[in-house]
Amino acid sequence: MTDRNFVEILLVEDNKSDAELTLMALEDFHLSNQIVWLKNGKEALDFLFGRGEYEGRDTLQVPKIILLDLKMPKVDGIEVLRAVRSDPKTKFIPVTVLTSSKEDKDIVETYQLGVNSYIVKPVDFDQFVKAVKDVGYYWGILNQHPRKNGNTDS
Repeated sequence: MTDRNFVEILLVEDNKSDAELTLMALEDFHLSNQIVWLKNGKEALDFLFGRGEYEGRDTLQVPKIILLDLKMPKVDGIEVLRAVRSDPKTKFIPVTVLTSSKEDKDIVETYQLGVNSYIVKPVDFDQFVKAVKDVGYYWGILNQHPRKNGNTDS
């Protein structure tokens, strides 16, 4: 695709190794062509809402899914999720938390904010890759989105 605004998957992950593994796993399903990898929550919010270096980006073009880490610099994943769910343009984007946090308070808070799924990153390489493939396949291919042409208002 030549449209720079079109994003299938928004990966918000500060750990380079985890991000590279995630991208590798998604390549197996050919889901990596339209991925944007952002390294902190501030970048994610700027991208989604067309601010900062992403000013002018067509914010009606929303990703099919956000893969979101929680423990990140600048703005954490919970704040990103809160902002996504509070805006009419982004509230229907499926968000999967992909994190190493097993803390009950994080799980409860993200579900209260409307996360679609919460996955603790497996330590085992093969299990990690399988988890990412499963998430990418379900949310990127099987799931039907309540939007038409990037507009969630229809």
